[in-house]
Amino acid sequence: MKILGVIPARYASSRFEGKPLKDICGHTMIEWVYKRAKNADIDEIVVATDDERIFEAVKKFSGNVVMTAENHQNGTSRIIEVINKNEYKNYDFIINIQGDEPLIDIESINILANNYRDEKSEIVTLKQEMKTQNEIENPNHVKVITDFNDNAIYFSRSVIPYERDKNNSENIRYFRHIGIYGYTAKFLNELKNLRDGVLEKIESLEQLRFIENGYKIKVLETDSNVIGVDTEEDLKEVVKFIEKKGIKLES
Repeated sequence: MKILGVIPARYASSRFEGKPLKDICGHTMIEWVYKRAKNADIDEIVVATDDERIFEAVKKFSGNVVMTAENHQNGTSRIIEVINKNEYKNYDFIINIQGDEPLIDIESINILANNYRDEKSEIVTLKQEMKTQNEIENPNHVKVITDFNDNAIYFSRSVIPYERDKNNSENIRYFRHIGIYGYTAKFLNELKNLRDGVLEKIESLEQLRFIENGYKIKVLETDSNVIGVDTEEDLKEVVKFIEKKGIKLES
């Protein structure tokens, strides 16, 4: 049973071009993600990119990296290309590690890996409880509701569940989806055959296609609070946090 972590990394971005190569306290963002993820309990980490600059940056710190096609629509598609290369065909479970979370929590990766070892879930992801009304009502925070077996019932940008009578608020827990996924290699290779989802298009959420095609998504709870970098302001916040906490990156 072999587990591979893949970090999709692209240079072009409408919101923040060149994000993987931005400097964070003397190291590129992609180096922070890679070296922190290497401490997780998985067999190997590889960066998947379509840009020579990112490729060379990863090689510079002796990381594993592969070049992929430029025409991928999302990170999942890029990962599928990686696992069909000869050197990565023997992995059973693949974890999609976000390349814009330089302070990624190793425990989050381990939760996914351990679930596969214990339960063999085909698709597994994470959720985190939201505490404020602003979080709950923010459409950029994707909400998720699950059944008694921790399988996703639905993901939405809207508030779910909706409290009709407004008299049970203290008993309701709202969860935000944390966008780190683990998949079996078998599922990833079936993904290209799935029908596009109606709900997927409405909500603009790829994971709804999996549910609409009959797959179960295991959703496990975490209390980790990772800072993602989508803007220059986010980057400044991460740098400030690292400097305040005195966090060092392994050489």
